[in-house]
Amino acid sequence: MSRSPTPTVLFVPGLRDHVDDHWQTHAQKKIPGARCVAPLEHDKLSRDARVEALQVALADIDGPVVLAAHSAGCMIVVQWAQKYRRADIIGALLAAPADVESPMPAGYPSVDQLAAAGWTPIPRRPLPFPSIVAASTNDPLCSFARAEDFARAWGSRLLDVGAVGHINPPAGFGPWAQGEDLIRELS
Repeated sequence: MSRSPTPTVLFVPGLRDHVDDHWQTHAQKKIPGARCVAPLEHDKLSRDARVEALQVALADIDGPVVLAAHSAGCMIVVQWAQKYRRADIIGALLAAPADVESPMPAGYPSVDQLAAAGWTPIPRRPLPFPSIVAASTNDPLCSFARAEDFARAWGSRLLDVGAVGHINPPAGFGPWAQGEDLIRELS
């Protein structure tokens, strides 16, 4: 009996790219062979550039993949799935999706800026792989009701992770053990 190869975990960060004390950064260091989509040097707000960066990262991986996305990274995964197919993506963790169709707090791009950069409308078709939307009940970037709507549209399992903000350093997160558990579950 042959054993399936261990999947590569590919982290898909949001618009702020790599943050040293972010749960994704901590998890990547702990998971053998994990990778992260490279940060953009140009067109940092461009949805198309971010989707292509994900495609480039995936093209460099042989074998099964688990995607672990955060914030706008969730939208990158959903947008990527509208354009590309890859049979060996075995699952995706979509943590704290950013609602790019609704106003965000100060310091984030406006709805108009995001629309001009191609982020809207948010696709509402089922994803072609299993997925978990891990959503906070008090995320300033996405209401729980919107996360619930996204999960339903994408065919994702919705997981209420409690009142934990945006699951990022300002919300008190460096390491996020529950996120690592969810990645293992998808693997």
